[in-house]
Amino acid sequence: MSTQPQPANDAPVSASAESPLSTADVVILENQGDNTDFDPASPGRFVNRELSWLAFNRRVIEEAQNRRHPVFERVRFLSISASNLDEFYMVRVAGLMGMVHAGVSTPSADGLTPAEQLAKVDQTARQLIADQQRIWAGLDSELRGEGVSVVTGGEINDRDRDYLGAQFAEQIFPVLTPLAIDPAHPFPFIPNLGFTIALSLTNRRDGKAHSALIPVPPQLRRFMRLPDTDKRVRFIPLEEVIALYFDKLFPGHTINGWGMFRILRDSDVEVEEEAEDLVLLFETLLK
Repeated sequence: MSTQPQPANDAPVSASAESPLSTADVVILENQGDNTDFDPASPGRFVNRELSWLAFNRRVIEEAQNRRHPVFERVRFLSISASNLDEFYMVRVAGLMGMVHAGVSTPSADGLTPAEQLAKVDQTARQLIADQQRIWAGLDSELRGEGVSVVTGGEINDRDRDYLGAQFAEQIFPVLTPLAIDPAHPFPFIPNLGFTIALSLTNRRDGKAHSALIPVPPQLRRFMRLPDTDKRVRFIPLEEVIALYFDKLFPGHTINGWGMFRILRDSDVEVEEEAEDLVLLFETLLK
């Protein structure tokens, strides 16, 4: 982490064009508070490891805002920040949650218990995710200015619909498996990083409301390229394509609303070599 001498008048540290400190550095320094205790073991002299990692990912997000990079490189940085956050939750946050569930309350070197760390991680990560969405909105606008756009179902024309209809029938529809969610059909297992569409439906015949899921197979491309128009390159997200043909997946139903979610699971699996029943151990770990 880069450093800067503290002003004599104790003015707050801030990031600027002339300062070697990034916003991530400032966040770490502010989290340390007024450190007047020079005891080497004092919690005030330590930076929390999880919050420090989130500050690092903040630096990656800041590169997505750096206009000295080409716009596609900035999109790449934004994508990297998202995959970094996934890995952080699957390993580091999963470990914290395991300690909380086990009743561990011993504070770390910085003085925070696992529960307190989780609360601070949640607050910081929510702000990171909000910033990712805000930055993507700006990058999307810049990409459109360069002739590259990510469109929604409401932005396509009849020619696009004909093209997507053929693609859906040949490549997408055969691999989709809609699942009903009710007392007779319990919530299915969703794999780690599994991308799933959730829907609220009404049966037009009897008026009953239903919930359903559409697990999206990982072998399908996340974006589909549409036929170019006026030298413009256009892509449409896979979920927008599927949404165009909900009537083929749920005939006789009205779609009240739909959305998407992913599942992040604990990937930090430790296997005890002395375990008496490895099958039972793996079943427990998977749960």
